[in-house]
Order: sequence, then C-alpha cells, then structure tokens
Amino acid sequence: MASDVTIRPAVEDDLGDIAAIYNHEIATSVATFDLEPPTLEYWKQRLVGQHPGDHLLVAVDAGQDVVGYAYSWSYRPRPAYSLTRETSIYLDPAMRGRGIGTRLYPALLDTMAGAGVHTAVALVAQPNPSSVALHRACGFEHVGTMREVGFKFEKWIDVEWYQKMLG
Repeated sequence: MASDVTIRPAVEDDLGDIAAIYNHEIATSVATFDLEPPTLEYWKQRLVGQHPGDHLLVAVDAGQDVVGYAYSWSYRPRPAYSLTRETSIYLDPAMRGRGIGTRLYPALLDTMAGAGVHTAVALVAQPNPSSVALHRACGFEHVGTMREVGFKFEKWIDVEWYQKMLG
C-alpha cells in the first residue's frame, strides 16, 4: 500500500532502479516514445537539473528499493517557457494500483510549486486509462489531443495533453 512507501528526492544510488523501471516501459508500453534505453548520463542530468523547477522524486519501499519516480523538466528551451515544466511519472508494474502515484505525483507538484513553477504539463500516450485517471485525480485537466504523433510497436499513437496551474 501507499503507506508502506516514502517519497523523497532521488539520489545517485537510485538511478539504476529508476532506469530499470523506465527501460521496462520502453520495451513493453507506449508510455514512453523512447525506443532505446537512455544512458546513465541522461539520468544523472535529470538528477542534478540546472533549473529550480527540475526535480526527480522517488517512492521507496521499506527496503529502500525504488518502486516509482516522478520528475519535472524543461517544457521547451525558450526562456519565456521557464516557469512551465513538463512532468512524468513511472511506477514499477508490480506496484501499480496501490495509491503510490497519488502520493508521488502531488509531492512532485508541491515541490515544483515551491520552486516557483507556474504550470505543469504532461503528455499521456493513448490508450492509458490509469495514467489519465491519475492525472485527473491530481488536478490536471485535459487540454488537447494530438493524433498519430508517435509510431511504436508498428502502430500510430495519439497523445493527450494535460495541464495543471500551480501558481
């Protein structure tokens, strides 16, 4: 259950577990449009982000194993977008449906708001009813759909945009 996990900022020792969760999604789902696992350097960049709105939080179990993570990162590189951050959340498949996402995602959003981020945006590849439900439960609203913008597993994939105003 969600009460069995702790939410905290990620540390370098978490990056292997984070990568394993993400690499599973690359291989088995359309939750990410990556086709190859990113390097450890990619995850180190997420960990040390250069912007006050860049955050990487983890949910860890009693044994300190990472069971999920959420991060915020640049939405677009132009300066006028600096207070808008894109968010992502991924959970270990064995841990889904236990309320971890509804603790982890709000913790990320609160951290972002505390850093002065104004707007959070998220993309959800379709179909993904559990991710849609999580985003709605965390106060995001659907703001648009882009049709057939991704191609993975020999099929075209729609992406829905979600947005939450933080400040």
